[in-house]
Amino acid sequence: MSKLLPMLKKAQNEGYAIPAFNYADIWELEAIIEAAELEKSPVMVASIPKVVDAHGCSVLAGMARPMIERAQVPVILHLDHSVSVEMCKEAVDCGFDSVMIDGSKLPLEENIASVKSVVDYAHARDICVEGEIGQIMGRGYEGNFEGGDYLVQVPEAVRLVEETGADSLAVGIGTAHGFYKGEPKLNFGRLAQVRDQLDIPLVLHGGTGIPEVDVQHSIRLGMCKVNVGTAIWHAHVQALETVFREQGLIHTIDANEFAKQKIREVVTNAIRMCMSCGKAE
Repeated sequence: MSKLLPMLKKAQNEGYAIPAFNYADIWELEAIIEAAELEKSPVMVASIPKVVDAHGCSVLAGMARPMIERAQVPVILHLDHSVSVEMCKEAVDCGFDSVMIDGSKLPLEENIASVKSVVDYAHARDICVEGEIGQIMGRGYEGNFEGGDYLVQVPEAVRLVEETGADSLAVGIGTAHGFYKGEPKLNFGRLAQVRDQLDIPLVLHGGTGIPEVDVQHSIRLGMCKVNVGTAIWHAHVQALETVFREQGLIHTIDANEFAKQKIREVVTNAIRMCMSCGKAE
């Protein structure tokens, strides 16, 4: 099986989380890996479907593989939040280490069927699969979830894992994608109930803006992968705006080298929040 699963199990056993960062271009990818090397942390670099649609799986894998191979820390290439079974299979064929099939918007039976289809295909090729149950609130590529019982239902989570063989599971406990409006309200009780019934690695989505104390409490309750995306893109865009305002028209490389400094700061803070510093092997 992919080297990811031992990494997640080690994090689970030792009480930290693997930070997973969404990236959209080579500059963000480089900044993430550079910060991980400085902090001696394992990391995941993840492409969302919007990025896959823009570049294609083969281009993303071709760009990432040389960086991963020369990195001084473990780096996992991951497809994040795909709702498409076919996109997951394509990512597997192109050399991704891990894929997420997000059927959380579907009825349970359909969610199970889509995860099982990806698991059967990916496991035959030694690739890890992440599923999702419960809903990650917010807006964007993954959907719009407001109101209702968006939290993970424990019996449904157990059934999905038992019937699909998924390697890890993202569970809805009140997190949201994007910036939070007000203080995030995470349901730690529901998370504890899931952990009591499931031993597989659990995943916290919507990591941008959650107070460090809450992230670390989630890790103690069983989360061993934490996703951060919005903070990366926001830092990049803000940095470009700053450099163009202060220096005017400059070369793309110079502008993005400045942006990488700001992205590295975001990544460093997230790594420390996940308590994964020095955990690279």
